[in-house]
Amino acid sequence: MKKMATMLAIASYLACNSPETKVPAADTLAKKHTDTTATLHGDNLVKAEAPDAGSEMEQGYCLPRGGNGKMQSPINILTSEAGKDDQKGMIVKFQTDIVGAENLGHTVQLDFKEGSICMADGKTYNSKQFHFHTPSEHLIDGMTFPMEMHIVNTLKDSTPNAKPSYLVIGILFKMGKENKFIKEFLKDLPSEEGHKDSIPSGSVNLNDLANEVVKSGKISYFSYDGSLTTPPFSESVKWVVIKQIVEASPDQIIAIEKLEGNNARHVQSVNGRKIVSHS
Repeated sequence: MKKMATMLAIASYLACNSPETKVPAADTLAKKHTDTTATLHGDNLVKAEAPDAGSEMEQGYCLPRGGNGKMQSPINILTSEAGKDDQKGMIVKFQTDIVGAENLGHTVQLDFKEGSICMADGKTYNSKQFHFHTPSEHLIDGMTFPMEMHIVNTLKDSTPNAKPSYLVIGILFKMGKENKFIKEFLKDLPSEEGHKDSIPSGSVNLNDLANEVVKSGKISYFSYDGSLTTPPFSESVKWVVIKQIVEASPDQIIAIEKLEGNNARHVQSVNGRKIVSHS
């Protein structure tokens, strides 16, 4: 089958990773009483009234956490505080064929076939995989979304001992109409944790996603420097969070959430970082 490539023009950089947060088992919650003050900072502690709370005091969801570094992700993007800037364009070329779909327990992930690349700021990145977070990791003006997709890219031809550099696209989903792109592979996601299944050649078409993201021939997004959202939380990530919110049906989002659980990391402190709005 002839390979198809999706051309997606952007104007900067991006990044990502997948968190590993899981809700404790129901039969252990009543017994668990953990003092979290050692890991929380400032006024982050609030009463834990949720039925699945694991302690009496926990971090407030809207209050950013600190302590791991000064450039941690995800963050709450305040649109009124974002600066404006124009950047040189970025080209993303995704191969249609996907190597396979993995159920990693903490997320579901689809792996790109070798040959998918991103080019930005004179550098070339290899596109590795895309995966999901339920709910979203990034907040927009304090608003969370039921799902977020991350497209992960790593810097090509970096020196052997260099710290890995990442470039990724973050796409936010809301509940609405059925998503054609997700429909193409949802039935092929393995239900068993630790399993990896093949994806029929040509069944995943990134053009269908691009058509949802690119409106009027251009793309709008926020960019900032951040980190991975799971250990080791490396601060070597260029994030791009797309402004266009993509729709997926409630059944599609719930199906993915059932496979991976609630796996979003809490928002982190911005610490004066520059957040740029590109329109």
